[in-house]
Amino acid sequence: MKSEATKIQVSAPKTAKRFVFVLVDNFTLLSFASAVECLRIANRMSGHELYQWAVTGDTEDTVTCSAGARFHVDFPLGELGRDDIPMICGGMDVQAATTKRILNWVRREARRGVRMGGLCTAAYVLARAGLLDGKRATIHWENHDSFLEEFEEVELTKSVFVVDGNRMTTAGGTSSIDLMLKLIADDHGEKLANAVADQLIYSSIRTDQDTQRLSVPTRIGVRHPKLSQVIQMMEGNIEEPISPSILAKDVGMSTRQLERLFRRYLSRSPKRYYMELRLQKARNLLMQTDMTVINVALACGFASPSHFSKCYRAHYNTTPYRERGAQASRLSV
Repeated sequence: MKSEATKIQVSAPKTAKRFVFVLVDNFTLLSFASAVECLRIANRMSGHELYQWAVTGDTEDTVTCSAGARFHVDFPLGELGRDDIPMICGGMDVQAATTKRILNWVRREARRGVRMGGLCTAAYVLARAGLLDGKRATIHWENHDSFLEEFEEVELTKSVFVVDGNRMTTAGGTSSIDLMLKLIADDHGEKLANAVADQLIYSSIRTDQDTQRLSVPTRIGVRHPKLSQVIQMMEGNIEEPISPSILAKDVGMSTRQLERLFRRYLSRSPKRYYMELRLQKARNLLMQTDMTVINVALACGFASPSHFSKCYRAHYNTTPYRERGAQASRLSV
C-alpha cells in the first residue's frame, strides 16, 4: 500500500490550468501517458487541483494508439477555452494521420493566440499547419531527416524538447516528462517539479540543452574516441560522403589503421558502415516523405539512381521503388 506523500506547499490558483490532448491516429501511448501522469501527480503532491486535462481528436468516438489501445474522446474537435493549452499527440505514420480537419482546427486555434505543443512526431502537424516557420523545434530522431527535407523554414534541433515562444515540441518517448516538469516548475516552482519527478522515479531531469539520442559510444557499444569521432563525421555528412582517407587523416591515423579499427569493433569496413548509414537515411526518406527516388538518392550521396537502386536492393532485398509502393499499400489499408 502506497503511503500518503508529503504535500508540497504551493499557492492554489483560482482556476486550474487545462491541457487538451489532441490524439491523432496511431499516437504514441508513452508520450501521452507521461504528460498526463505529470499533471496528475502535481495535483496529488500539491493537494490542489492545479491542472485539468481532456482528450479530443478527429473523431466523435475513439482514437487508437500505435499499441492498439483505444481511447474515448471527451468531446469532438471544437473551439477551446481561452486559457486551454492544446497538446497534439503524434506517433506512427504521422503524415497519413494528419487530416485536413486537424490542420484546419490547429490553424484556427493558433489564430486565437493560444500556446500549443506537439508531442513525439506532432511537430510535423504543427509544421504542416505553418506554425513552426522561423521557430526552433524538435521531433523524434527517426523522423528528423524527412522533417528537414520538407520544412526548410523550421530550425530543427536534436534537443529532447524545445520551447520557442508559444510553441512547444518534444522528441517523443519520455521527453514529455521533461517538458511537463519544466512547465510545472515555471508555474509552481522547482520543488514541486522535483517531487513529481521523484514520484515517477525519474532520477535525471533533462533540459532543452540535452540531446535525444544516446551518445555514439553507447549506441555502438564501443568506447573508442577516434572511432566515435569518425562515426559522428559520417552521420553529419550523408549527402556528401567523405572518403575513408580523409576521415582517417582528420582523426590522426592512416587509412589502414582506420580499416583495422572498424573491423575490430564493428566487423565491417568504414566504407560498408558509411553505406549502411546512407541507406538507412534513404529508407527513412522513402517511407516518410513524397520525395522522388532520384531526390532521395541525391540526398543520401548517390550520384546515380541506378547505383542507389543496386545498393538498396543488396542491403534491403527490395528496390527503392518497391519499398515506396509497399509503404503506400500499408497506409491505404
